Amino acid sequence: MPQHPAPPTDLGGLVGAYEQTTRAVVDLGQTLSTRDFGKETECPGWTVKDQFSHIAGIEGWLDGATPPRIDLPELPYVKNEQGEFVELFVEERRSREGADIVGELEDILESRLSQLRDATMTEDTVVRGPFGRTTAAKALTLRASDIWVHEQDIRTAIGRPGDLDTPAAAIFVAAVIRAFPRVVARDAKVPVGHAVIVDVTGPVVARAGARVVLDEDRRPWGEELFTGESHDADTASAPTQTTSIILSTDALTRRAAGRRSVGDLVYSVAGDAGVAGEVLEHLVVTH
Repeated sequence: MPQHPAPPTDLGGLVGAYEQTTRAVVDLGQTLSTRDFGKETECPGWTVKDQFSHIAGIEGWLDGATPPRIDLPELPYVKNEQGEFVELFVEERRSREGADIVGELEDILESRLSQLRDATMTEDTVVRGPFGRTTAAKALTLRASDIWVHEQDIRTAIGRPGDLDTPAAAIFVAAVIRAFPRVVARDAKVPVGHAVIVDVTGPVVARAGARVVLDEDRRPWGEELFTGESHDADTASAPTQTTSIILSTDALTRRAAGRRSVGDLVYSVAGDAGVAGEVLEHLVVTH
């Protein structure tokens, strides 16, 4: 079943998705109190204000700013060099008021949109991306997805759910769906011959499935279901068993972003609960 709504892939649609979720973050920020900015979020170690600092810092850097040169304290939630780089922008803004950072982000957004809407810009134009130089289409896909996840962090912390059916939400769900066969076969190590289906009930509606087979080197491989295509693979195993996981867009994306544990997740299972649990444990696609 095709995902609905489908994620944008053209430059205009991607710029629109990026703009919508970033403006939503700014709009939220303009309504927050000092107490709201201090609330903890599901993103380990970060308050609501830290979320704004992260978005403003990375967007400013993508707009051409120089990364801060400061020493970081020991932080248990920073696990690698990428995490250290991201944290620099948050640490740089620790002493500032949340409202000031929201204003900074609003200014940066206008500058970024001016750049992204330049008449010479195409999907294939090479730009600075969060992980290095890449095409504008790939950079915007990553930024719309990441900012939307942080928008949901903020919304969850302040108790204002919303924007679960936006283009940026669709982009993130599509990324989870693409990763699903690998998660099933390689990460969760579901037995050969077993098929796992995930039904996302909405607001972004999607269905994905993978059957574990052996590839030509006899390694487990997730054969994607619902594509209308067939694959040549070694399927010499017990008759196929099927496990279905049914959950909402919110539950899927909070788990896939690593924000909510499986134990805290609302979902239902038809089939093997143990298999479903392993798949959900390994469903995190952001690191």
